[in-house]
Amino acid sequence: MRYLSGLVLLSAALLALNVRQSEAACGYESCPKTKSNMINIHMVPHSHDDVGWLKTVDQYYYGHKSNIQHAGVQYIIDTVISELIKNPDRRFIQVETSFFAKWWQEQPETTKLVVKKLVNEGRFEFTGGAWSMNDEAAVNYQSVIDQFSLGLKWLDETFGACARPRIGWQIDPFGHSREQASIFAQMGYDGEFFARMDHSDKNNRLDNLAMEMIWDASESLSNDEIFTGLLYRHYSAPPGYCFDVHCGDDPIIDSKSYDNNVKSRVDDFLSYVSNVAKYYRSNHIMIPMGDDFQYEDAQVNFKNMDKLIKYVNARQADGSTYNLFYSTPACYLNSLHEGLQTWPNKTDDFFPYASDSNSFWTGYFTSRPTQKRFERDGNHMLQTAKQLSVFAGLSSEQQKEDLDYLRQIMGVMQHHDAITGTEKQAVSNDYDRLLYDGIVGGASNARDALRVLTNLPEGEFESCLQLNISECAFTKDSADNVVVTLFNPLAHTSSQYVRVPVKKESYQVTDEKGRVVASEVVPVAWQVLALEYRENNTQHELVFKASVNKIASYFIQKVETRENKEIVLPKSAKKSVKETEKNLEVPKRFKKVHSMKKVETHADDDSETVVQTSQIKLVIDNNTGRLKTVEMNGVSESVDQNFAIYETYESGAYVFRQKEDVDLKFLEDKVEFTVYDGSLVKEVHQQFNEWISQVIRIYEGVNRVEFEWLIGPIPTDEDTAREIVTIFDSGISSNGVFYTDSNGRELIKRIKDKREDFNPDLGRQPISGNYYPVVSRIALQDSNKRIALLNDRAQGGTSMKDGQLELMLHRRLIRDDGYGVGEALNEQKYDKPLIARGKVYLILNSVEESTKVERVAEKEILLPFSVFFSKASSQSQTQSAIAKAVPSFDDFPQSVHLLTLEPFTDDEILLRVENFLDHTEGNVVSFNIRHIFETLGGVEIRETTLDGNLPLSEMRRFKFHHDASGHSPAEVEYFTTAHTPLAAVDSQEASDFSVTLHPMQIRTFIIKKK
Repeated sequence: MRYLSGLVLLSAALLALNVRQSEAACGYESCPKTKSNMINIHMVPHSHDDVGWLKTVDQYYYGHKSNIQHAGVQYIIDTVISELIKNPDRRFIQVETSFFAKWWQEQPETTKLVVKKLVNEGRFEFTGGAWSMNDEAAVNYQSVIDQFSLGLKWLDETFGACARPRIGWQIDPFGHSREQASIFAQMGYDGEFFARMDHSDKNNRLDNLAMEMIWDASESLSNDEIFTGLLYRHYSAPPGYCFDVHCGDDPIIDSKSYDNNVKSRVDDFLSYVSNVAKYYRSNHIMIPMGDDFQYEDAQVNFKNMDKLIKYVNARQADGSTYNLFYSTPACYLNSLHEGLQTWPNKTDDFFPYASDSNSFWTGYFTSRPTQKRFERDGNHMLQTAKQLSVFAGLSSEQQKEDLDYLRQIMGVMQHHDAITGTEKQAVSNDYDRLLYDGIVGGASNARDALRVLTNLPEGEFESCLQLNISECAFTKDSADNVVVTLFNPLAHTSSQYVRVPVKKESYQVTDEKGRVVASEVVPVAWQVLALEYRENNTQHELVFKASVNKIASYFIQKVETRENKEIVLPKSAKKSVKETEKNLEVPKRFKKVHSMKKVETHADDDSETVVQTSQIKLVIDNNTGRLKTVEMNGVSESVDQNFAIYETYESGAYVFRQKEDVDLKFLEDKVEFTVYDGSLVKEVHQQFNEWISQVIRIYEGVNRVEFEWLIGPIPTDEDTAREIVTIFDSGISSNGVFYTDSNGRELIKRIKDKREDFNPDLGRQPISGNYYPVVSRIALQDSNKRIALLNDRAQGGTSMKDGQLELMLHRRLIRDDGYGVGEALNEQKYDKPLIARGKVYLILNSVEESTKVERVAEKEILLPFSVFFSKASSQSQTQSAIAKAVPSFDDFPQSVHLLTLEPFTDDEILLRVENFLDHTEGNVVSFNIRHIFETLGGVEIRETTLDGNLPLSEMRRFKFHHDASGHSPAEVEYFTTAHTPLAAVDSQEASDFSVTLHPMQIRTFIIKKK
């Protein structure tokens, strides 16, 4: 195997022969010539390199732990570059920027010059180009955009325009979202290709010459179509033609040897190709040559492909109509574009994916629920740190390094074996480690910024990463004289409730002007206190409502207590907890907890308990202990919320397989509950069984119901795994129709048992086959009422009965499902099976009312206030909390979201604004950003594509036509921007800084600073 030493020698020799760098002839200009009267076979050398899966990111890069999987990415890139130099016809596509960037940092200058030459000649072509090949089910669109921006920016800064990818290469994700296609279109990509599609859908498309299509990727955005193609046979080389050291296929032997096999090898290859060609419309077909972590000794691959090309094309002299050559997905698509054909149409998405009748890949929508939530925490910190870095002008090398690291690990977390939960446990642990380190660095940046932006230059600004279990080290001993600084990542002033873990004492909360803010102390659910890894210095939470434009501080002081009641916990405990130096026992099953005002309940036949604020009324059935009725927004509806269990055997990290003839098991025992009736918050603490509990919560002035669930450890036995769902039953007549979001953006209509283009095979898995990814919400309605559930992390969801919504919350399995990960999804934390905690939110409304309230709630759930703690000083309580002016975005129209504000280069800032309402909810809005431009110190502004790296004025992407359009183009056509890109300097009139946004439109700007 020849590695870098040989590459450097070749580099030096090449540069000696050709000192002057060749002029750029990249992109479509560099594509190989094709032959119009032949079947043109675009052979695409590639290696699919997972950014973590069976091994960690570093183990894959360095080639460590070959006993798990033989894979070393650094050697792949080494030898590919070395082999490309030998033959100017050879090509290769590089996909994952994260791996390539790591390799690039280690290269000598001579190697870098050679690689730049290969890029400029279009022979080493970046495809996809994001930091990782992201999943499309569990990701939020904000994080997808971020990781594409990161990868494309690195490529642009390293190589320039020739490195910009034109093709989305999503060959390994397990289903494909419409929003991902929309993102590609908005970034100016010409098309995308993938390799996995429901087996019934694929068979249908093979029969109807519909393997390639035009995807209408948005119901709200115009010109959001993108060409999309499915590879014929996964992303592997044809059977028998894997010329890789990992494979055992025969090489091509072309000497006078007795083993000469040229004829048979060419015959078999052309037989395969002729079969593939029958299922595609044009005289061009694409044949991938590669697979997972292939080309570690690229000489073997390329030497045999050279021979295959030579002997296939030699037959043209005898009348063969096959033309084989090295190519790329971009060159293949360019040939299709030049062919002026029309194509089938696609409007929804490709979920769920089924590889066979018993394998719907819907389990990963929920797998590893705590990691899915941790990724959301990472995004929250990233957006906070980016905005604060801009406001404070952070510029030290350490600060930039910390922010870049968090960007990069968030890019890794979008990978289709990271956020999906489909990796080995050891890899999951490594992802957690990387993300934790990234969040700590982001928090350090936030602290540095807040020391500049507030009047606490020495403030601690501690972030508490365990607030999800009501724990904060900063307040565990005392919350007296504590400053709570809140940062609002949203554009508009927001009012939200803040919860601070405290001891059972009396407190007063004041704002920056010394005004007393209403607050109260609420007990933490005993089930949370019973967590063995939780310190129990604090058993209560101080709750107050805060209103924040961008940055605001609130001050907590301990005051004389009027009453001092202890929390009384029944005996027969698993463990003891401490409060004011007393040991209190925690029960296996809930009985009574006394704290703030507690409402006693009586289980009479017709009794019920009413819990209400000025906006919401909840009725609890005392006989069942469960929710019975919800009233809000002038609508009343019976809503029975419960938990249920799928007992499974063959489910795995990827696949959710219900046992045949085994029904969903609802929890039927009476639910024991206690109500805490505060003035700000009302809470219903429920215990469903020994390992499932919940707090239902409504806040005064907040128009949604919060359900905070706690599940685990889930019991299993030898032949039974358990997958836990929550189900909301209502009387709404939904007629089998429900709606799920696409990556947190537009909703897609789902019809039970139906698909857009084919009849799904639901005979064996009727429930799993109706599961869809729910990243932010799922909803249903009839002619009068609408109910929506919003979640705090990606989950699987469905509606199997009219009026019923179901979300899968947690899974603990006993078998591997056979799709490669090689171990059961049986997470252990603190040497115990995983316990997960999370939130689901309910909104009930009249169907005539706009769903805008759901959109606003989505944003607050994804990007709530960031909370930072410091010790108070006399100065901090006597002066305004803001020491440096921060721009206000409050005059943006209400439907405009501040999607991104971040440092882009040392003297540039990236700004993204979004109209987050769709075409049914909102209208075109216009506003002016001159004051934002000035406040940020801008001297020049330019508009770019969505990713921030291509001037929008230069965006020119392929336009294709639908079969039914009735239009047959006479020449190639392109999409360009539908509006005049904004470009201005500080001397121009304010009117030149006007921005117009159509529903769902995102616009991206680069502001150059003074």
